[in-house]
Amino acid sequence: MKDEKYIELITLPGMVKLDEIPVLDYGGFSELVLGLLSLESNHCLNYFVVPFPGKYKFICCIGCDERKSVRVFSHEQERNEKLILPSLSCNHFPLHIFEREIHENFGIDFSGHPWLKPVRYPIDRHDKNRIMDNYPFYTIGGEELHEVGVGPIHAGVIEPGHFRFICNGEKVLHLEIQLGYQHRGVENLFVQNEHGVKKAVLAESIAGDTATGHAVCHAALMETLGSMAVSGTLSLERTIALELERIAVHIGDTAALCTDIAYQFGQVVCEALRTVVINTTQSWCGNRFGKGLIRAGGTHYPLTPEIAGAIRKNLEEVRERYNQITGRIFSMSSVLSRFEGTGKVTRYQASLIGAVGMAARSSGLKRDIRWSHPSPAYGQLNYDPVVINRGDVWARAKIRVLEVEKSMEMVFQFLDLLDGKSENTLPVYKSDLMPDAFAIALTEGWRGEICHCAVTDEKGKIIHYKVKDPSLHNWMALAIAVRGQEISDFPLCNKSYNLSYCGNDL
Repeated sequence: MKDEKYIELITLPGMVKLDEIPVLDYGGFSELVLGLLSLESNHCLNYFVVPFPGKYKFICCIGCDERKSVRVFSHEQERNEKLILPSLSCNHFPLHIFEREIHENFGIDFSGHPWLKPVRYPIDRHDKNRIMDNYPFYTIGGEELHEVGVGPIHAGVIEPGHFRFICNGEKVLHLEIQLGYQHRGVENLFVQNEHGVKKAVLAESIAGDTATGHAVCHAALMETLGSMAVSGTLSLERTIALELERIAVHIGDTAALCTDIAYQFGQVVCEALRTVVINTTQSWCGNRFGKGLIRAGGTHYPLTPEIAGAIRKNLEEVRERYNQITGRIFSMSSVLSRFEGTGKVTRYQASLIGAVGMAARSSGLKRDIRWSHPSPAYGQLNYDPVVINRGDVWARAKIRVLEVEKSMEMVFQFLDLLDGKSENTLPVYKSDLMPDAFAIALTEGWRGEICHCAVTDEKGKIIHYKVKDPSLHNWMALAIAVRGQEISDFPLCNKSYNLSYCGNDL
């Protein structure tokens, strides 16, 4: 559907010719963005710049939950060393992270931006003088205050990130999170590596605990650009893999939350159950995290009746045991005293920062691609997400339990829909892509909304690839969650979100 101000993609993943994307002047662009985002049912999926000779093309993608569509439009600016644009973040704060990244990459200033600081420190950043050592941390004066630094290496996941606390005694007044230590140039590698195998492996490596989520999103994008047909059977198999990943991580995070409150019994039981789930994935494709399973156009690992039977058997066993242990976890006063009321983020705050996925749903904000922009498989079930309007650690722990139950039920339903059928089409690693095109794909990973976009040139070669992991939005939720808490509550709040360092630091 076409509008004079935007083009609306109803079917996702979606593609449009570049010259069909409306180009507005910046005033009209700003008015349209803020008008659309004034409705809570709309949110920004992606906003980025594609550099062309002599100009910058700014592409904005707004998701509309009511119409289950994506509205795409743009504005263009001459390439100018002193380009300054009025910031949109002043009026809609979730846009702050997109404008910050654009500023870091291209040196474009956004006047009035409340927090124009580096995001990732890419090797090709515009200002090489901006380095980790001169990051402008927020400060508060006062003799009674002190700062506490945590990092730059996380002791558990061994990923880089620095957390700077401003405290009054044990109480946290402010937390600033600095990432960007290991910028890997993932998006540039998608452009440089033309072979489909390299791209697929790269997608699986964006965030190791979301290998399936990112691989599904990338495969869908390549299939759209390459005009590859996807069977209903393949769609069902991918969706089962997505839900197995969600189940495994949620159970593992339940274990980790028990660890942070010294409830060892809950920890070891959930760790064992997570192992059953990831070993089930390994029996399917040879890798516990699903690497190698998702490929554009087909699969090397069809879901045979034997594997389907093993998935059903193992999940039935895990469901019974997980329900037993979580029943104990959520009935113990010592557990509840640590979970309830700790690290609260209100619905208003979640909306204000643009939270997505589980972080949003645990604060009462209904954000779930499986519901708002469902793939064909999810559309068959009319999925309705779990939403808890409490926003504390208890809610973020409880939503995992409820989502595990829903995910298991979905897997059983998808297996019934397969009814013994399996996909026998091999992957397509080399295909002609649509020239001069823009494409977008969305997937609800276990953390939340994943978005991949690509732009091709006149020969069909990818010249720009853009990845958005849900952590990009949700790190701010953690910073808000610890305000007013004891600093000793930080590990529990941190684990209750379990955000991705490498997913943010592409």
